[in-house]
Amino acid sequence: MWFRCLFFYKERKRFFMMHHAFSRRQFLKAGGAAALSTAAAGLLSSCGGSAAGGTAATGDSTTYTVLYARQPATLNYLICSADPDLYHGTHCVDTLVEYDSRGKIREGLATSWDWDADTLTWTFHLRDENWVDYTGAVLGPVTAQDFVDALAYLLNPDYASGTASLVTPYVAGAEDYYNYCVWRNNAQNGTVAEDGTTYTIDAAGTVTVTAADGSTTTCPAVDFSSVGVAAVDEHTLTYTLNYDFPGFLSLLNYAPFEPAYGPMLAELGDQFCTSAETACNCGAFYLAEYTPLESWVMKKNPENYDKDSVYIDTIRYIYNQEALISGPEMVRRGEIDQATISSDILDSWLADDTTKDMVSMERPETGKSYFYFFNFLPYAHQFHNWNTTGVDAQYEPDNWAKAINSTNFRRAFLYAINPSVTLAVTAPEGYDNYKLHTITPPSFCANSKGVDYTECGGLANLSDFFDEAKAKEYRDAAVEELTAAGVTFPIKIQYPYNPAVVDWDKQCQVFKQQVEAVLNDGFDFISIIITQGPSDNFLNAVRRVGAYQLMSYYWGADYSDPETEVYPFYQEAGDRGTCYSFLRTGVEDGIVTGETADLVMQYMSMVENAKTITEDLDARYEAFADAEAFLIENALVIPLGMPVPPYIATRLNLWEGQYAPTGLSTNRLKGVHILDHYVSMEEYNQNRDAR
Repeated sequence: MWFRCLFFYKERKRFFMMHHAFSRRQFLKAGGAAALSTAAAGLLSSCGGSAAGGTAATGDSTTYTVLYARQPATLNYLICSADPDLYHGTHCVDTLVEYDSRGKIREGLATSWDWDADTLTWTFHLRDENWVDYTGAVLGPVTAQDFVDALAYLLNPDYASGTASLVTPYVAGAEDYYNYCVWRNNAQNGTVAEDGTTYTIDAAGTVTVTAADGSTTTCPAVDFSSVGVAAVDEHTLTYTLNYDFPGFLSLLNYAPFEPAYGPMLAELGDQFCTSAETACNCGAFYLAEYTPLESWVMKKNPENYDKDSVYIDTIRYIYNQEALISGPEMVRRGEIDQATISSDILDSWLADDTTKDMVSMERPETGKSYFYFFNFLPYAHQFHNWNTTGVDAQYEPDNWAKAINSTNFRRAFLYAINPSVTLAVTAPEGYDNYKLHTITPPSFCANSKGVDYTECGGLANLSDFFDEAKAKEYRDAAVEELTAAGVTFPIKIQYPYNPAVVDWDKQCQVFKQQVEAVLNDGFDFISIIITQGPSDNFLNAVRRVGAYQLMSYYWGADYSDPETEVYPFYQEAGDRGTCYSFLRTGVEDGIVTGETADLVMQYMSMVENAKTITEDLDARYEAFADAEAFLIENALVIPLGMPVPPYIATRLNLWEGQYAPTGLSTNRLKGVHILDHYVSMEEYNQNRDAR
């Protein structure tokens, strides 16, 4: 499941500039997104999402074996953010809370927790648990201080953590401390930033940042003790937040909030978790062996509090650079327990009586979605930390700027697009299960009454938009409006793709054919021009610089609360640090005008109101749902679908294990049996319905 990160690379992974410190919204998501295929070339799907059920394999000992094709950059879960780097943190280190198979938060290392709204403090009460080493021998108890030490390590820029941005916006004092450490290091190292910014430090530790224009900012010394995390005693841990943040409990299901054995951190520093011998373990498994470019071996942890729910004795990852090719054949021979069945062999497997009942799918990812987005800022533009190049002159950005300001123009697209056509490229069977008429997927979260978020507020009134008659009505209204504004037809629309992503080019082609067939029926209205972007650095070369007019985007939620779904679209007043939508920037700089400007600002206001609602979650969800519905109904963004799960052969029931739309819980194998057979699609559906 995590292998998608190779293509749909989350910017939280590390868009930290070497010489600067940035806020959360400057750690922007990547996504570039794209294509709807999640089966990364050359890689197997992870065993996560996991699961099992049914009849266990015969014998007293069970070993789950799967291939992997990418050598991890590190084993250190405190600094990494992508699979397979996270194998150890996922299976071998527990979190304060986790999820059950239906996505409900339950106890983890914490047995209970309390929230104090007056002090903005969460208090967690820890169970008795031990750390073990690579042999399963006890190192010492898991204490509250282990969480404090782990966070101090993560916020130390010397270790270059890729996930500090999941901490700094929420934990009180974390951002100030992190930024100070970055500036202090810059001053001590004599660093000069690319824009000419310099840093100096005095004897008291005060850092002075001098911009290229001579203006200065001073930052007094900041100590880690100012960060809102504390060990009250060995079994009591507190986090103090910057604000009342309803998504915090779900955020604890990420690696940055995992503990680490304090004495080991202090002793090893940057050598922590560089091998099985230098790793600590307090999860369902412990890392027993790790040989680069060869294998990982994880064994059941006899000290884990929940060991009776661990049914697998050994997890074995075997390195194979050609895993996507080798995996299916090894499944045929019964040598491994899971492999991705890629699109180029899927038909033959389904047609073969010996393999057709070995094919099922990964469990759908409910924290991720794709949508079509327009570039509302098609010109070269200067921001505080980067510049956009905008749309090339051959695609007539002036003409486009007038067109995109028309709600009728945008709504013509909203009703002309048939998501099923695009989704059918990667999901020839059952694609209707993955198309969306919302940005937030169903089953992402639910209110106190169990009502799915997508059925709350204004979202409850939305349904499939595809309607050729309505599309043409809005087109005709747009033609009249835009002709009067001096727009020439057909309107050129640059639509780029990344050639490294499997089938993205095909999706673009079927999109172009389908939409032009509707909107150009009787009038030469648009010309969708498909362009090939670079295979490497597509994000920075295309999306971040605004070198497009229309693009399919990908968004993955950070936590289980609807506020996370506004990040691609919402900007605070004067916030020049987002590079998804440019919506508010376009208004502030006079490029988005008229009715569209009013709509944009109304959306911003709706989001700002929703964010203030923290005590009444039902009201909060309704307010966010109203804002999302408003965004869609006015075609400021157009939904597409969920990631289509890859087809796999697996001996796991993917509906029995832990599940959550975000974080590590979904990828754990605790509670999972190994079956004595590979799961068929019929069994997969039965398991889904029975959970």
